[in-house]
Amino acid sequence: MEAPWRQGGRGRGRARPGDGLAARSGAPARPPAPRARGGACVAAAGMSGVGASGECRVPPPTPARPGAAGSRAGQLAKKFDEIKKANQAAAKKLVEDQFSSSSEDDDEDAEIKQGKILAKTFTIYTSQTDGDASELERTRQYMNEAFQSGAMTCLICIASVKRNQAVWSCCGCFCIFHLVCIQKWAKDSLFLVSSPLTDDDFGKKDYPWPCPKCRFEYKRSETPSRYYCYCGKVENPTLDPWLVPHSCGQICEREFKPSCGHKCLLLCHPGPCPPCPKMVTTTCHCKKAKPVPRRCSAKEWSCRLPCGRTLLCGQHTCENSCHAGDCQPCPRVSKQRCICGRQTVERLCASPQWQCDQVCGKPLPCGNHTCEQVCHAGPCGDCPRSGKRSCPCEKSKFTLPCTEDVPTCGDSCDKVLECGIHKCSQRCHRGPCEICRQEVEKQCRCGKHTKRMPCHKPYLCETKCTKIRDCQKHQCRRKCCSGNCPPCDQVCGRTLGCRNHKCPSGCHRGSCNPCPETVDVKCNCGKTVIKVPCGRERTIKPPKCKQLCSRPPTCHHSTQEKHFCHFGRCPPCRQPCQKTLTCGHLCPVSCHDEALVKQTALHQSAGPWEQPSEPAFIQTALPCPPCQVPIPVECLGQHEVSQLPCHSANPYSCKRFCGRLLDCQNHTCMKECHHVTKLNSSTDGKKAGPECSQCEEECTKPRPSGCPHRCVLPCHPGDCPSCLQMLKIKCHCKLSVLYIECLKLTCADLKEKELLISCKNQCPKELPCGHRCKEICHSGSCPLNCSQKVKLRCLCKRLKKEIQCSKIQEGQVSLECDALCKEMKRKASEIKEAENKAAIEEEKRRQQAELEAFENRLKGRRKNKRRKDEVEVEQSSWQKYKNFIMLPVFGVAVVMV
Repeated sequence: MEAPWRQGGRGRGRARPGDGLAARSGAPARPPAPRARGGACVAAAGMSGVGASGECRVPPPTPARPGAAGSRAGQLAKKFDEIKKANQAAAKKLVEDQFSSSSEDDDEDAEIKQGKILAKTFTIYTSQTDGDASELERTRQYMNEAFQSGAMTCLICIASVKRNQAVWSCCGCFCIFHLVCIQKWAKDSLFLVSSPLTDDDFGKKDYPWPCPKCRFEYKRSETPSRYYCYCGKVENPTLDPWLVPHSCGQICEREFKPSCGHKCLLLCHPGPCPPCPKMVTTTCHCKKAKPVPRRCSAKEWSCRLPCGRTLLCGQHTCENSCHAGDCQPCPRVSKQRCICGRQTVERLCASPQWQCDQVCGKPLPCGNHTCEQVCHAGPCGDCPRSGKRSCPCEKSKFTLPCTEDVPTCGDSCDKVLECGIHKCSQRCHRGPCEICRQEVEKQCRCGKHTKRMPCHKPYLCETKCTKIRDCQKHQCRRKCCSGNCPPCDQVCGRTLGCRNHKCPSGCHRGSCNPCPETVDVKCNCGKTVIKVPCGRERTIKPPKCKQLCSRPPTCHHSTQEKHFCHFGRCPPCRQPCQKTLTCGHLCPVSCHDEALVKQTALHQSAGPWEQPSEPAFIQTALPCPPCQVPIPVECLGQHEVSQLPCHSANPYSCKRFCGRLLDCQNHTCMKECHHVTKLNSSTDGKKAGPECSQCEEECTKPRPSGCPHRCVLPCHPGDCPSCLQMLKIKCHCKLSVLYIECLKLTCADLKEKELLISCKNQCPKELPCGHRCKEICHSGSCPLNCSQKVKLRCLCKRLKKEIQCSKIQEGQVSLECDALCKEMKRKASEIKEAENKAAIEEEKRRQQAELEAFENRLKGRRKNKRRKDEVEVEQSSWQKYKNFIMLPVFGVAVVMV
C-alpha cells in the first residue's frame, strides 16, 4: 500500500507527524512539497500498466519511422507482454494481500484456530498459576484485536495492519503502526521541531519525536529502522499461521513492570506483559506477621494489625492498620510553643514548628534599633545600618553611625534607564529614576517606517503583514509585524480521515492528526461493545456477543431456543414440536412451523432462450409426521411383544411356529403364528385352540432304562403302559442265554439285576495265576485271592511244599535249598564243564578236517577222487556213550530230591 503522503489528495485528514510540535515551537511556514498528479499516473497506466510496487511505469516515446510496419508490430507486442506481466504481478500481490489479511478465515475455523494459539501462548503462564487466567484479560484483549478483522489500524495512514507487513509497537501505549509510517512520522517530527533553529544550532541538540497516540517521546537514536517481533528477539519474523501475527513464537522474557527480577513467561505477544505469576515468600508492610507465600505481583499485603511505628512528632505511634509507605501525619492535638516561645497554642501534633505574627522587637547590638523580624529562632544578628554604606547611585561609600542616613554624593546618577540605551542624567537621588524622555529616530517593528519620538514610547506603524503563516493558508494581517509571525489562530475545520468529524486544532499545514474519537461498535442487543478508531465502524465486523438472543419466538413455542445475539433472522427453531397428536402423544420432531419448502409451482418458459430460474423456497408450516412413539404390541400367537410405531401399532404375525401344547401333551402346534380362540373352560393361555393342528405322531416318550421296546399306543398324554415282552440276554459269563421279562429287568435294582442275569454256574474265567475262578457267574472282574493249593519248590527243584496260591502271588512264602541241594549243584556244574571241554575239542577237529579238505580242493584233484579221499570224521567215545551215562545220573538226582 502506498504511503499516505505519496497519494496526492488521498492523504487529507490523516496523521501528520509533528503538527503539534511545530505549533508550539513557532516553526516558520514552509511550502508543501510538490506532488505528482494522479491523472498522469492513470494515463500512463493505460499504456504500460502498474507494477506490483504501485509505481507508474511510462514507456519512453518511440518516434515513428515511415515504412517500419514490422518494427511497429514488434513494439506493440513488447508493450503487450509488459502489460501482461504487470497485470499478473498485480494479481499475485492482490492474492497475497488477501491471504495475509486478518479477515480471510471463516468465523468457525478462525475461532478454533485462535483458541488453540491463545492456549499455546498462555500454557507456561497458567502452569505457574494452577490454571488461573484472570490476570491475562488485558493481554487477551490485545491478542484478540491482533486476530480480529480490521481491529489493528495504523493511526498514521488509517489502514488495516496486515499479517505480512512490517510493524512497530509503542512501548508506552502498545499501539501498532506500519514500520514505514512510523519512520516517516519520526523523520518529519524531527524536521519540524528543528526547522526554526539557525544553521549554527541545528544538530547540536537531540530533539525527541513523539508517539502519534500517547505522545510518549523517543530519542532520535531510537527511531526504528528494522522490523522485529514483539519481544525484540527475532528480526523479520516469518509469517506462521499458527502463531500470533508478528510474533516469533519464543518465550517473551521481557522484564515485568514494575521490575521484580522475573521475566515474562508468555510466548511473544502484543500488548503489556501480565502481572508476575511467580510465588515469593514475603511479610506484611509492618513486618510483624510471619512471611507467607504470595504472587510476586501481589507480594505487598497488609496484616490488618495496628502499624505501631513512631510518628514524626516523636511522641505518638501510628494507629492505622498495617499500610504501605510512610505513616500519615499525627492526627492528635497538643499545646505547642511558637519559634520565639512567646505564644502557646493547641495545634496538630504533626506540625510542631510554627510562627506567631509578632515582631521580634529585641534590641540589636547597636543599642539604637530593635529587631524587625517576625518570630524567628536564634540570635537577631547585627544592625543592618552598621558598617560602610553606599549612596543611592552606589558611587561613593560612607562610614556613619547607624542613627544617621547616608547623604547623596552630588554626582550624576548614570543608571541605565528602562529603554536600555540611555542613562539617567539627574544628580544622585533617592527613589527610582524617571522615564527616558530623549527624542530618537525610531524604526517600526516591521522595519518599513521611521519617526522621531520619545525613547520610552514604542513605534508601531499601521502596515499589515502579508506573509503566510505556518499553516500555509492564511496571511498574518498583524499590524507592524516583526516577521516572526505567530501561529495561525484560526480553527482548522477540515474533515478528518474518519469523514465524521472536523479537525479541532489550530490551522496547520500538512495532514491533520488522526481523529482522537473512538466509536462503539455494538452487537445487535447492544451489550457487547468494542471501541474502534472513528471511521472504521463501517468496515469492521460487529463483535460476537455472548449474550442470549432476546427476540420473541416466531413459532408456537413460548420461548425460543437459546442462542447467542446476532443480526438478521433468528435461526430455525430446533426445539421439539410437542404438539398433541390424534393418538394423544406429543410430536417429538424439531419445530416445523417455519420450514423452508421448495416451491412446486410450474412455470412454463416462453421459449428456449429463457434460462431456467433457480427454485424458490417458501416458509410454511408443515403438518406433524406420523407418530413414531414405540408402543408394545403382542403378536397373534402371544410369543413376543415388539415396540411398533404408534401409527402402525396393530396385531401382527411374528412368523414363528405357534408352539402351543396339543392335546397329546407331548407336541406343539407347527403352524405359523396365528390367532387362537380362547375357550372359557381353558385356563392355560398356552394350550392349543381349535385353530391349531392335530397330533398324528407315534409315542416318542422315553422308555424305562434298559427297555428297548417302543410304546404300542399312539402319541398320548400321561405315562406309557408297562412292557410285558421277554428279553433275550446273555448271563455275566456270556456262556448261557436267559429269557427275562422286560418289566422285571427294568424295575429291578442293582442286586436284583445281578441275580437275574446270573446263570448260577461256576465262573469260567481264569485268574491271573492261571487257576479257574471259584465264584458263581458274576459281573465285573474276578477276585484276586486264589485259594487253590499249589506246590512250591526250591531253586534246584529238589525240595517241595504245598501252599495257598494267593500267598505265593503276594510273595509272602519262599523255599530255600539245603546242603544236599548245594552238593548236587556242584556235581552238575562239574559235568557241565567236562561237556564244554569235549565240545571245544570236537570243534577243533572239525575245523582241522575242513581245512584239509579245502587244501585238497586247491590241488586240483578230481571231484570223485576228492569224495573218496574225504576224511570221515570219527565220533569220540564221549559222544557215543554220553546219553547212556547221563540218564542214570539224572534219574538218581530226581529220586533224591
